[in-house]
Amino acid sequence: MTTNIPSWKASGDWFDVCKCKIPCPCEFAQEPTFGDCEGVLAYHINKGHYGDTSLNGLNALAIGAFEGNIWAGNTKVNLGLFFDERADQKQREALQMIFSGKAGGFMAEFAKLIGEIKGIDFAPIKFDISEDLSQWSAEIPGKVLAKAVALGGPMTPPGKRVQTINPPGSEVGPGVVATWGIAVKDEVDTMSFKWTREGRSSKHIPFDWEGP
Repeated sequence: MTTNIPSWKASGDWFDVCKCKIPCPCEFAQEPTFGDCEGVLAYHINKGHYGDTSLNGLNALAIGAFEGNIWAGNTKVNLGLFFDERADQKQREALQMIFSGKAGGFMAEFAKLIGEIKGIDFAPIKFDISEDLSQWSAEIPGKVLAKAVALGGPMTPPGKRVQTINPPGSEVGPGVVATWGIAVKDEVDTMSFKWTREGRSSKHIPFDWEGP
């Protein structure tokens, strides 16, 4: 399957905003708060290459919905996928190979959780994250708006983040640190997905993948 796949790497920032209450149980490999989950998954590649093709600075965004415990092997997620419209033809092909799981690496494992693909498109994806992880956001104008601020509380030291080490339901692979946030915007209207909510769960996780 991966015979003609070049050596590739991609590392960067991922976050989601979803329907679950804080903290999203899916991150702990449990059933979603309300029995089903809907959310936005945003990816920014800080550094990456697919063979000789640079992927630096490119974005991808997925909209997903599923029922039940996605990690228990009895349900699959329906997805809509957007890739960075700034990508040239070679970069577009590379992004689709990596995110479909066809290029191996962690996403080949994640692809096993995917059911129906509701659509694939190229769009202007704005991705923003603060260096101190105090906030993160992504937007496709008129279609998707996802924005969160870091979770805090009376016992959180100033400037410190609420984090989970080695979450069992990590969406970007094992051995990571998830930083928790509160979604201040979660608005979607595209590819048969439609919702508007705020105040629910969000989390940021850095990713570091390679393949095949």
